[in-house]
Amino acid sequence: MASASLKKIGGGVAGWLRRGRDVGVLVAIVLAFVIGYALRGGGDGVAPDAQPQQWYTCSMHPEVRMPNKDDLCPYCPMTLVPASTAGADTDTDADAELGPRQIKLSAAAQALIDVETTPVVRRLVHHQIHMVGQVEYDETRLVYITAYVGGRLDRLFVDYAGIAVRAGDHLAEIYSPKLIVAQEELIEARRAVDRLGSDATGVMAEGAGVMLDAARERLRLLGLSDAQIEAAENENVIGDHVTLHTPTGGVVIAKNARQGSYVAEGDRIYTIADLSQVWVILEAYESDLPWLRYGQTVSFRTEAFGDQTFEGTIAFIDPTLDAQRRTVRVRVNVNNEAGDLRSGMFVRGRVSAAVASAGRVIAEELAGKWISPMHPEIVRDEPGDCPVCGMALVRAEELGYATATQGGGEAPLVIPDTAVLRTGQRGVVYVKVSGEADAVFEGREVQLGPRGDGFFVVTAGLDEGDLVVTRGNFQIDSALQLQGQGQASMMNPHGGPSGAVHAHHGMPQQAGPGSPQRTTTRPSTTQPSTTQPMDHGGHDEQ
Repeated sequence: MASASLKKIGGGVAGWLRRGRDVGVLVAIVLAFVIGYALRGGGDGVAPDAQPQQWYTCSMHPEVRMPNKDDLCPYCPMTLVPASTAGADTDTDADAELGPRQIKLSAAAQALIDVETTPVVRRLVHHQIHMVGQVEYDETRLVYITAYVGGRLDRLFVDYAGIAVRAGDHLAEIYSPKLIVAQEELIEARRAVDRLGSDATGVMAEGAGVMLDAARERLRLLGLSDAQIEAAENENVIGDHVTLHTPTGGVVIAKNARQGSYVAEGDRIYTIADLSQVWVILEAYESDLPWLRYGQTVSFRTEAFGDQTFEGTIAFIDPTLDAQRRTVRVRVNVNNEAGDLRSGMFVRGRVSAAVASAGRVIAEELAGKWISPMHPEIVRDEPGDCPVCGMALVRAEELGYATATQGGGEAPLVIPDTAVLRTGQRGVVYVKVSGEADAVFEGREVQLGPRGDGFFVVTAGLDEGDLVVTRGNFQIDSALQLQGQGQASMMNPHGGPSGAVHAHHGMPQQAGPGSPQRTTTRPSTTQPSTTQPMDHGGHDEQ
């Protein structure tokens, strides 16, 4: 009986233990569910008391996210900078007041990127334009020696090119039967006047005189000198050769006929160049044109004369651009009385210019002056006509110059060239608009003028006294991109989500927290510290 009681008691204990085990399992399941839900925070993904993870990114590639600040960007590789921390405390009220192109930086952040600012000021911008070119003949000083009458070249006194001649020197003799006929007409006209004598009536004497003058002029047009005409008229000496003389001094640069050859009336026999003045043809790039004006002084050097400097005046700027070379021809008038410069010499030219407001070249030495529009070396204090071409003189301001006395000579607004971030046709600067410790910087698009002396002329977008960032501006622009809240920046001028800045084929792409990695196939959610290479073959993974 005792044995049966013990068995009954043992069975009850075993049943109680089985029921307790089942209840324990149920309780464990419930506790696991509750704890798991609590750890998940109702789907928020971050426990309320968890510390936010600090991520580091690249200024050039803001899509990179890495947990270790000592890592380098897998693309550049640049040193990583702290990225915005999810869940970190932020001054939302202050941030809400920032515009789409503004960013606030603490004193520590400014020191980290070494921010420097410079005020916008007014000053003249000086620039030197360097050009290359060569010496050429002055086309206005070329003389063609032609045959006044058709015939045979019996003698060439100048029988090769390169000989220097003076005005009046004889060059060649031409035999022509036409001269004999013209001289006989002169002799007959002279005899007719002599026969009439003093007893002739006024009408007859006047007619004979007209005939005589016409015969003389005909011989003069055929190239005979006054001495030859006088000899034929008074001594009845008829010559059958005409001698060609040079009307100007210079150098014979071309001989177009040979002795014994026949020439027709008007054929070119010689070309003579007056080298007392020459042209220097320089080539200027498009970017140099705002600095160049008619009448500017150009200094240049040649290989032949080393450090010796020559000077000339810009007389013409070609209105067309060479489509192949992308340059514009600039013609310079140069005095060459010494004869040092020779056609074909290569030269290196330089123009110094200063730009005033509205992009006009300033020239105080031309204030109140009048210039010839065809000959820039003609400068007068009063209006009048050019003594060379007879054209009316014009004011210097009409040729694109600015002078303080006539207006337009005000110094332009300028900023250091390091303040400008260039993206094609756009220029972006960052302006410090408020604060010192927690300063606010604003990005602005500006319109730029000429560049010189390390400065840009600003035509729109800034005011005098504005503080522009000259160091650290690229990092500020990158910070705007890193904020990821649609701020406008240099690379994202209109704001809005910018996504990845670059796509590098074959480079590893770093995933950010909660962000899918980039591959050429499907997105996959991975841990932030893992990397996954992009497909090298350009085909989907199978």
